Amino acid sequence: MNKVKITGTSGFVGNNLVSYLKHYSIDTTAVSREELASVISFAQDDEAVVHLAGKAHDLKKTSNPGEYYQVNFELTKKLYDAFLLSEAKKFIFISSVKAAADEVDGILVEDIMPNPKTHYGKSKLMAEKYIQSQPLPDGKSYYILRPCMIHGPGNKGNLNLLYKFVQKGIPYPLAAFENKRSFLSVENLCFVIKSLLEKDIPSGIYNVADDKPLSTTMVVNLLAQSMGKKPSFWNISKSFINKVARIGNLLRLPINTERLNKLTENYVVSNFKIKKALGVTIPLSAEEGLVKTANSFAHSNGSKTKP
Repeated sequence: MNKVKITGTSGFVGNNLVSYLKHYSIDTTAVSREELASVISFAQDDEAVVHLAGKAHDLKKTSNPGEYYQVNFELTKKLYDAFLLSEAKKFIFISSVKAAADEVDGILVEDIMPNPKTHYGKSKLMAEKYIQSQPLPDGKSYYILRPCMIHGPGNKGNLNLLYKFVQKGIPYPLAAFENKRSFLSVENLCFVIKSLLEKDIPSGIYNVADDKPLSTTMVVNLLAQSMGKKPSFWNISKSFINKVARIGNLLRLPINTERLNKLTENYVVSNFKIKKALGVTIPLSAEEGLVKTANSFAHSNGSKTKP
């Protein structure tokens, strides 16, 4: 694979992906926001497109719902239409597990009947359905990737919030919640995307996750170990924490019901299908990926990590 167009290169995943592919001498071209908004053109030697650009899930609920459909559906539709008319062979769309389900009972697999509840998930699902509904010319393939919670260098999400808790010596207040959830190191996601660029597998939907789900308590332990600290936990009653989160909804505090759910819910994602199709093993363990992320937080904050 010699030349790949990528949207969303200025974002967290995009920055990591461009660096990762460059390391393997894969030439990338950024698709600008202006190009996405006007005329999308493919060069004759463009072999694939990776569509990362999108409207992220807004935990503060301040976004206009229409933005999700304009960005996540309409722009994807426009880009995919351009791909179908081009000489490019592969289209990789970064969707989300939230296009399938907001809550998981058991283990999330690809053939679940999708039932997203948020505008974010619904808009991603609309884009997925559009891609699947179009006649696919011979020699072309599409891959719809549904990653779970992605983390890594440059990430500013919930893991960064947890890291700051541990760094400041604040006890983790949600120890009463027992959960298991899947995470995804951005390096593992980049590995999967590179593998898709290099190998031909059937078009379709593929979940992407690290191999092993972890509890949030385990994550706090790993973050503390990366700093050489001993973690501290508060076993506050679930009912009290839930009340605080509901107040957070009204006052827009750092903790609200959605963020609480993200930190304490069970959300286990199977990566069996993508590994079997590609014939690969995921390079980083869940623990190794989280330690790398923690070390990147430490570097950005100018603090030292445990050797």
